[in-house]
Amino acid sequence: MLSIALSELIQIFRNRLILVTSFIMPVAVSAYFIHQHEVFAELGSLGYIAAVVVFTVGAFGLYTTTVTTLASRRQNLFLKRLRSTAAGDTSILSGLVFPATVIALVQVVAILAALAGVSGSPANVALLAVGVLAVVAMMLALALATAGLTNSPEHAQVTTLPVSLGVIAVASWVGISGTEELATLKRLLPGGSATELLVDSWNGGVAVTDSLILLAPTFGWVVASVALASRLFRWEPRR
Repeated sequence: MLSIALSELIQIFRNRLILVTSFIMPVAVSAYFIHQHEVFAELGSLGYIAAVVVFTVGAFGLYTTTVTTLASRRQNLFLKRLRSTAAGDTSILSGLVFPATVIALVQVVAILAALAGVSGSPANVALLAVGVLAVVAMMLALALATAGLTNSPEHAQVTTLPVSLGVIAVASWVGISGTEELATLKRLLPGGSATELLVDSWNGGVAVTDSLILLAPTFGWVVASVALASRLFRWEPRR
Protein backbone atom coordinates (compact mmCIF):
# COMPACT_ATOMS: atom_id res chain seq x y z
CA MET A 1 0.00 0.00 0.00
CA LEU A 2 2.79 2.43 0.91
CA SER A 3 4.51 2.09 -2.47
CA ILE A 4 1.20 2.82 -4.22
CA ALA A 5 0.61 5.80 -1.92
CA LEU A 6 4.07 7.21 -2.60
CA SER A 7 3.61 6.87 -6.35
CA GLU A 8 0.22 8.55 -6.11
CA LEU A 9 1.63 11.42 -4.05
CA ILE A 10 4.17 12.12 -6.78
CA GLN A 11 1.42 12.12 -9.40
CA ILE A 12 -0.66 14.57 -7.37
CA PHE A 13 2.14 17.14 -7.34
CA ARG A 14 2.58 16.74 -11.09
CA ASN A 15 -1.09 17.31 -11.92
CA ARG A 16 -1.97 21.01 -12.13
CA LEU A 17 -5.73 20.42 -12.06
CA ILE A 18 -5.50 18.41 -8.86
CA LEU A 19 -3.14 20.94 -7.32
CA VAL A 20 -5.68 23.71 -7.95
CA THR A 21 -8.65 21.75 -6.57
CA SER A 22 -6.70 20.25 -3.67
CA PHE A 23 -4.72 23.27 -2.49
CA ILE A 24 -5.48 26.64 -4.02
CA MET A 25 -9.29 26.59 -4.00
CA PRO A 26 -9.84 25.24 -0.45
CA VAL A 27 -7.10 27.41 1.03
CA ALA A 28 -8.34 30.54 -0.72
CA VAL A 29 -11.93 30.02 0.41
CA SER A 30 -10.85 29.17 3.96
CA ALA A 31 -8.54 32.18 4.12
CA TYR A 32 -11.45 34.43 3.12
CA PHE A 33 -13.68 33.01 5.86
CA ILE A 34 -10.94 33.44 8.46
CA HIS A 35 -10.18 36.98 7.32
CA GLN A 36 -13.87 37.84 7.59
CA HIS A 37 -14.50 35.67 10.66
CA GLU A 38 -16.21 38.46 12.61
CA VAL A 39 -18.73 39.01 9.81
CA PHE A 40 -19.48 35.31 9.36
CA ALA A 41 -19.61 34.77 13.13
CA GLU A 42 -22.43 37.30 13.29
CA LEU A 43 -24.17 35.55 10.39
CA GLY A 44 -23.85 32.12 11.98
CA SER A 45 -21.16 31.44 14.57
CA LEU A 46 -17.49 30.52 14.80
CA GLY A 47 -18.62 26.89 14.67
CA TYR A 48 -20.31 27.63 11.36
CA ILE A 49 -17.02 28.94 9.95
CA ALA A 50 -15.24 25.80 11.15
CA ALA A 51 -17.86 23.57 9.52
CA VAL A 52 -17.67 25.40 6.19
CA VAL A 53 -13.87 25.14 6.24
CA VAL A 54 -13.99 21.39 6.89
CA PHE A 55 -16.52 20.79 4.12
CA THR A 56 -14.73 23.06 1.66
CA VAL A 57 -11.52 21.07 2.07
CA GLY A 58 -13.47 17.81 2.17
CA ALA A 59 -15.44 18.57 -0.99
CA PHE A 60 -12.90 20.27 -3.24
CA GLY A 61 -9.72 18.87 -1.75
CA LEU A 62 -10.50 15.28 -0.77
CA TYR A 63 -13.67 14.27 -2.62
CA THR A 64 -12.92 15.83 -6.02
CA THR A 65 -9.27 14.75 -5.94
CA THR A 66 -10.19 11.16 -5.09
CA VAL A 67 -12.78 10.87 -7.86
CA THR A 68 -10.42 12.43 -10.40
CA THR A 69 -7.57 10.15 -9.31
CA LEU A 70 -9.58 6.94 -9.54
CA ALA A 71 -11.06 7.91 -12.90
CA SER A 72 -7.62 8.76 -14.26
CA ARG A 73 -6.04 5.54 -13.02
CA ARG A 74 -8.87 3.53 -14.51
CA GLN A 75 -8.62 5.29 -17.86
CA ASN A 76 -4.87 4.68 -18.24
CA LEU A 77 -5.34 1.04 -17.14
CA PHE A 78 -3.24 1.54 -14.01
CA LEU A 79 -6.00 0.04 -11.86
CA LYS A 80 -6.08 -3.04 -14.08
CA ARG A 81 -2.31 -3.45 -13.84
CA LEU A 82 -2.36 -3.09 -10.05
CA ARG A 83 -4.94 -5.88 -9.79
CA SER A 84 -2.48 -8.22 -11.52
CA THR A 85 -0.03 -7.74 -8.63
CA ALA A 86 -0.08 -9.32 -5.19
CA ALA A 87 -1.86 -6.29 -3.71
CA GLY A 88 -5.51 -6.83 -2.79
CA ASP A 89 -8.34 -4.54 -3.82
CA THR A 90 -8.48 -2.89 -0.39
CA SER A 91 -4.74 -2.20 -0.39
CA ILE A 92 -4.91 -0.75 -3.90
CA LEU A 93 -7.74 1.64 -3.10
CA SER A 94 -6.24 2.56 0.26
CA GLY A 95 -2.91 3.39 -1.36
CA LEU A 96 -4.55 5.53 -4.02
CA VAL A 97 -6.68 7.59 -1.62
CA PHE A 98 -4.18 7.80 1.25
CA PRO A 99 -2.15 10.81 -0.03
CA ALA A 100 -5.23 12.94 -0.71
CA THR A 101 -6.62 12.02 2.69
CA VAL A 102 -3.45 13.01 4.53
CA ILE A 103 -3.18 16.26 2.57
CA ALA A 104 -6.81 17.12 3.39
CA LEU A 105 -6.33 16.38 7.10
CA VAL A 106 -3.18 18.51 7.24
CA GLN A 107 -5.02 21.36 5.54
CA VAL A 108 -7.98 21.13 7.92
CA VAL A 109 -5.76 21.08 11.00
CA ALA A 110 -3.70 24.03 9.77
CA ILE A 111 -6.72 26.12 8.77
CA LEU A 112 -8.67 25.40 11.97
CA ALA A 113 -5.55 26.23 13.99
CA ALA A 114 -5.38 29.56 12.16
CA LEU A 115 -9.06 30.16 12.92
CA ALA A 116 -8.48 29.35 16.58
CA GLY A 117 -5.52 31.74 16.59
CA VAL A 118 -7.62 34.71 15.48
CA SER A 119 -10.90 33.87 17.21
CA GLY A 120 -10.20 31.63 20.20
CA SER A 121 -9.92 27.89 20.77
CA PRO A 122 -12.85 25.49 20.21
CA ALA A 123 -14.82 24.36 23.23
CA ASN A 124 -14.14 20.64 22.72
CA VAL A 125 -11.10 19.75 20.59
CA ALA A 126 -11.64 15.98 20.91
CA LEU A 127 -15.23 16.23 19.69
CA LEU A 128 -14.09 18.51 16.86
CA ALA A 129 -11.55 15.86 15.80
CA VAL A 130 -14.28 13.20 15.80
CA GLY A 131 -16.44 15.44 13.61
CA VAL A 132 -13.58 16.06 11.15
CA LEU A 133 -12.86 12.32 10.86
CA ALA A 134 -16.55 11.61 10.30
CA VAL A 135 -16.63 14.13 7.44
CA VAL A 136 -13.48 12.63 5.92
CA ALA A 137 -14.98 9.13 6.06
CA MET A 138 -18.21 10.33 4.43
CA MET A 139 -16.45 12.23 1.65
CA LEU A 140 -14.21 9.25 0.86
CA ALA A 141 -17.20 6.92 0.69
CA LEU A 142 -19.08 9.35 -1.55
CA ALA A 143 -15.97 9.62 -3.74
CA LEU A 144 -15.82 5.85 -4.24
CA ALA A 145 -19.48 5.81 -5.24
CA THR A 146 -19.06 8.77 -7.61
CA ALA A 147 -15.96 7.22 -9.18
CA GLY A 148 -18.14 4.35 -10.33
CA LEU A 149 -20.15 6.81 -12.44
CA THR A 150 -17.13 8.74 -13.75
CA ASN A 151 -15.56 7.69 -17.04
CA SER A 152 -12.57 10.05 -17.18
CA PRO A 153 -10.78 12.83 -15.27
CA GLU A 154 -12.53 15.37 -17.48
CA HIS A 155 -15.89 13.78 -16.69
CA ALA A 156 -15.06 14.10 -12.98
CA GLN A 157 -15.37 17.88 -13.28
CA VAL A 158 -19.08 17.30 -13.96
CA THR A 159 -19.91 14.30 -11.78
CA THR A 160 -18.38 15.79 -8.64
CA LEU A 161 -20.22 19.11 -8.77
CA PRO A 162 -23.59 17.99 -7.31
CA VAL A 163 -22.06 16.46 -4.18
CA SER A 164 -19.36 19.13 -3.75
CA LEU A 165 -21.76 22.04 -3.97
CA GLY A 166 -24.52 20.11 -2.20
CA VAL A 167 -22.63 19.33 1.01
CA ILE A 168 -21.31 22.89 1.26
CA ALA A 169 -24.83 24.24 0.74
CA VAL A 170 -26.17 21.92 3.46
CA ALA A 171 -23.34 22.96 5.80
CA SER A 172 -24.16 26.63 5.23
CA TRP A 173 -27.90 26.07 5.69
CA VAL A 174 -27.51 24.11 8.93
CA GLY A 175 -24.66 26.29 10.21
CA ILE A 176 -26.61 29.51 9.78
CA SER A 177 -30.17 28.45 10.57
CA GLY A 178 -29.48 25.73 13.16
CA THR A 179 -31.74 22.73 13.69
CA GLU A 180 -34.54 24.27 15.71
CA GLU A 181 -36.76 23.87 12.64
CA LEU A 182 -36.79 20.95 10.18
CA ALA A 183 -34.28 19.18 12.41
CA THR A 184 -34.89 15.68 11.03
CA LEU A 185 -34.56 16.78 7.40
CA LYS A 186 -31.41 18.79 8.04
CA ARG A 187 -29.73 15.98 9.95
CA LEU A 188 -30.54 13.35 7.35
CA LEU A 189 -29.13 15.36 4.45
CA PRO A 190 -25.48 14.54 3.62
CA GLY A 191 -23.36 16.73 5.85
CA GLY A 192 -26.23 18.06 7.95
CA SER A 193 -25.62 16.14 11.16
CA ALA A 194 -21.84 16.45 10.74
CA THR A 195 -22.22 20.23 10.48
CA GLU A 196 -24.25 20.33 13.67
CA LEU A 197 -21.59 18.21 15.38
CA LEU A 198 -18.79 20.53 14.25
CA VAL A 199 -20.74 23.62 15.31
CA ASP A 200 -21.47 22.12 18.74
CA SER A 201 -17.84 21.07 19.25
CA TRP A 202 -16.58 24.57 18.49
CA ASN A 203 -19.25 26.65 20.21
CA GLY A 204 -19.87 24.36 23.19
CA GLY A 205 -22.99 24.42 25.34
CA VAL A 206 -24.19 20.97 24.24
CA ALA A 207 -23.67 17.68 26.07
CA VAL A 208 -21.08 15.42 24.44
CA THR A 209 -23.45 12.44 24.47
CA ASP A 210 -26.09 14.46 22.61
CA SER A 211 -23.54 15.52 20.02
CA LEU A 212 -22.15 12.01 19.46
CA ILE A 213 -25.63 10.82 18.46
CA LEU A 214 -25.20 13.03 15.40
CA LEU A 215 -22.59 10.58 14.10
CA ALA A 216 -25.32 8.08 13.20
CA PRO A 217 -26.69 9.85 10.06
CA THR A 218 -23.15 10.55 8.83
CA PHE A 219 -22.09 6.93 9.08
CA GLY A 220 -25.39 5.97 7.50
CA TRP A 221 -24.22 7.89 4.42
CA VAL A 222 -20.88 6.08 4.64
CA VAL A 223 -22.56 2.67 4.63
CA ALA A 224 -24.94 3.61 1.81
CA SER A 225 -22.12 5.07 -0.30
CA VAL A 226 -19.87 2.04 0.17
CA ALA A 227 -22.74 -0.27 -0.76
CA LEU A 228 -23.37 1.79 -3.90
CA ALA A 229 -19.67 1.84 -4.73
CA SER A 230 -19.48 -1.95 -4.49
CA ARG A 231 -22.11 -2.16 -7.25
CA LEU A 232 -20.91 0.68 -9.49
CA PHE A 233 -17.12 0.72 -9.20
CA ARG A 234 -15.23 -0.60 -12.22
CA TRP A 235 -11.55 -1.51 -12.47
CA GLU A 236 -11.41 -1.19 -16.24
CA PRO A 237 -12.65 1.56 -18.60
CA ARG A 238 -16.28 1.34 -19.60
CA ARG A 239 -16.91 0.22 -23.16
